[in-house]
This record gives sequence, structure tokens and C-alpha cells, in this order.
Amino acid sequence: MNGLLLLFIEFFKIGLFSVGGGMATLPFLYRLADKYTWFSVNQIPDMIAISESTPGPLGVNMATYTGFQFGGALGSVCATLGLIFPSVVIIVIISKFLEKFRNNKYVEYAFYGLRPAVTGLIASAGAGVLIGALFHSATLDAPTLCAPPSRPRWAA
Repeated sequence: MNGLLLLFIEFFKIGLFSVGGGMATLPFLYRLADKYTWFSVNQIPDMIAISESTPGPLGVNMATYTGFQFGGALGSVCATLGLIFPSVVIIVIISKFLEKFRNNKYVEYAFYGLRPAVTGLIASAGAGVLIGALFHSATLDAPTLCAPPSRPRWAA
């Protein structure tokens, strides 16, 4: 089998089965390091460091790095396309499925109810960044500030 096609197929499998972000690709990358000579297990921390320091999603950056190590620019394109292709196909299918339910009142209610939750999550993340930047304290993070007290203050 052609090396670039094999690279595409392996990263296609990673893209299809790793759910949860870039760190979810790590077990698959360790398996690739054992199975192929594209990179070694000792290179994975370096891949993470490079991927974290460059713009873009971690998994995509690691696929691009691995592809480049194996096959230059064409290898990086093959590995990256292999990783993102399953997500693109799944999103297209879901969007076609949801389009049929666009005018359903229950679907509208669900999305209407999700808006405040998403707003709260974004505000919590922003508050955590703001507090960390202003006070440099790990104890004053957004989840700590937003969580209800475990015991009422008057009961102390």
C-alpha cells in the first residue's frame, strides 16, 4: 500500500474514533509510534509541545507534524485531511438531519434553552482567564467562584 494512503487511513481512523479534543488522540498516536516508524514514543512529548505552541487544534497540528516527518508537505496534507475528513462528513450528515427539524417547536425550545448555558460557560471561562491574569491565583478560578458554597456562611 502506498505510504501516503496508509498515512491518510491511519489518521482517518484517529479522526473517526477520538472524541474529546486533541489530547484524545494521544493513545492512538502511541499506537502509531509502536506500529510504524513515522515517529517514536520519545518524540510524542516534543510533538505535543510544538502542537501546543502553534496556532490551531492540537490533534490537527500533531497530524500535520507527523505527516511532514513522514512525507514532507504532501504527507502533512494527507495526514491532516485524514484526521479532519470524518468530522466534516459527520457534521454534513448531522446538518442535513437537523435541517428537517428546523421548524420543530421542541428543537427550537432545546436550542433556546441551550443559549443561556453556553453563555454561562463562556462567561465562566472568561472569568477564569480574567482572574488568573489579574490575581495570578489558582485558587480563585471561575468554577470556584461560580460554585455554590458547600455550607451556608451563616452556619459557620
